[in-house]
Amino acid sequence: MIRKLLLGGLAAALSLTVSAHNESAPSTGFQPDTQRIKSHLFFLADDLLEGRDTGSRGHDIAALYIATEFAKYGLTPAGTDGFMQDVKFRKSILVQESPEFTITTDEGTTSLSYPKQYLMGPSLLSETSAVEAEMVFVGYGIVADELEHNDYDGMDVDGKIVVTLAGKPASFPSEEGAHFASGYQKNKYAAERGAVGVITVTTPKNEKVRPYQSRLSYIHTPSMAWLQEDGTPANRFEQLKGGAYLSEGAAKILFKDAPRTLEAVYADLEEDKSPAGFALKGKVSLSRKSQHEQISSPNVIGMLEGSDPELKNEYVVYSAHSDHIGFSKTVKKDNINNGAMDNASGTAVMLETARLFSEMDNKPKRSILFVSVTGEEKGLLGADYFARNPTVPVESMVANVNLDMPILTYEFADVIAFGASHSDLKASVEQAAANADIKLSADPWPEQALFTRSDHYAFVKQGVPAVFMVPGLTSKDPDVDGSKVFGQFLSTHYHKPSDDINQPFNWDAAKTFTEVNAQIGLTLANQEKRPAWNEGDFFGTTFGR
Repeated sequence: MIRKLLLGGLAAALSLTVSAHNESAPSTGFQPDTQRIKSHLFFLADDLLEGRDTGSRGHDIAALYIATEFAKYGLTPAGTDGFMQDVKFRKSILVQESPEFTITTDEGTTSLSYPKQYLMGPSLLSETSAVEAEMVFVGYGIVADELEHNDYDGMDVDGKIVVTLAGKPASFPSEEGAHFASGYQKNKYAAERGAVGVITVTTPKNEKVRPYQSRLSYIHTPSMAWLQEDGTPANRFEQLKGGAYLSEGAAKILFKDAPRTLEAVYADLEEDKSPAGFALKGKVSLSRKSQHEQISSPNVIGMLEGSDPELKNEYVVYSAHSDHIGFSKTVKKDNINNGAMDNASGTAVMLETARLFSEMDNKPKRSILFVSVTGEEKGLLGADYFARNPTVPVESMVANVNLDMPILTYEFADVIAFGASHSDLKASVEQAAANADIKLSADPWPEQALFTRSDHYAFVKQGVPAVFMVPGLTSKDPDVDGSKVFGQFLSTHYHKPSDDINQPFNWDAAKTFTEVNAQIGLTLANQEKRPAWNEGDFFGTTFGR
């Protein structure tokens, strides 16, 4: 009863308070309240919420808090149940004793050791899965006509298990390459050509970035997918019955007596040559058992109606993920991953931005959606669900501004908008940042392809131009190296219990970032033309409407 009141009727009840407050609100400019930002962040990152894991009671508390704040600001509920959009998920855990991987040739059968030689994830499609088939090596397993690359050219993989190299060719552009080399895309290429399984082999380059040994820490991590109306998990291919990730040592066994050795294939990679495919000798058998559980977790959506009779039917979308990773199994003392920077900080900034807009005398022309998404840490799942099941027409969403893990520990002089170069959002963001006396800087890590690695990418895949906003690396204090601060956070606190409220937050930085964020939304909501993809841009051509 109380929950329904908060999600529905409370919005109308509190609108009178908001209207009264509007009388004293400034008519121009934004003045973020650092105490409000601080209170949001400290509540969301409190131990009470137990790390806000997707589907947990702690995350439900966070979602209810966000919905209550939206109601307080007089936003219109824009979910499917008040402010809430409930998302059903299937959660799958691998039974650790169950994986089996055998290779059978004329010389006999060889069994590989799990997890020493290979890794296997749980199946989201069935609790018991097994497949036996011949193998075909297909290079990276990528089909990219735009880059004149097709690893399947001339290869017959129907009814076979494909063996692919991890990663992508070094010559691929980083962001486009990240798209083509994603696990989903590689599985899609294989399934479309009749394959029944996918085995991935590590490479020397991959070992430098993420050594096989480091992956052993994640063997107990569940897999998750949101459920479609028919109850099946989204973004999965039913005909792919098995898969595994092989260490270099195990891969050498697979390539024994093959037309080319694994060392020869690796030599091609050193020269950035794409190795040609070939059949591998023998058959491989893969099997596993998984335990399934259905859970649910909400997105939270509030809407500020625009003031223009026509443009109010278009939406600027703010997004920030409210979930984190819950408890840490490897830490005995403080084992709560509070997620203060990731992403209580981004959520707090979005909440304060929503308040600022709600108190404007002259509302922006376009409407604004504030979307708190769940399941980001599980694979951008909540954002993908919302983008594919939007509560407003997807073609009416003109732009997405995503907030994820802003590092708010030093006063920055610039901001970074990952993805801005793909559309005319760059000019809009640059102008908006200038309104807050902040510069827009280029992506300092293009090789990391961060444009494809947060919730905004779910909107991009539905044709919506998007940017992923973070504070820049230039500090107003010459004695502070922003790049070093960011690196220290990643190495010391990222996805660890120490990402809590005891970090040295700089609330002036939080205020500035909120002001820049609000200015960007205001610029996009009031500009005459809706944002557009750049002519010939890969993402605009691939996904644009």
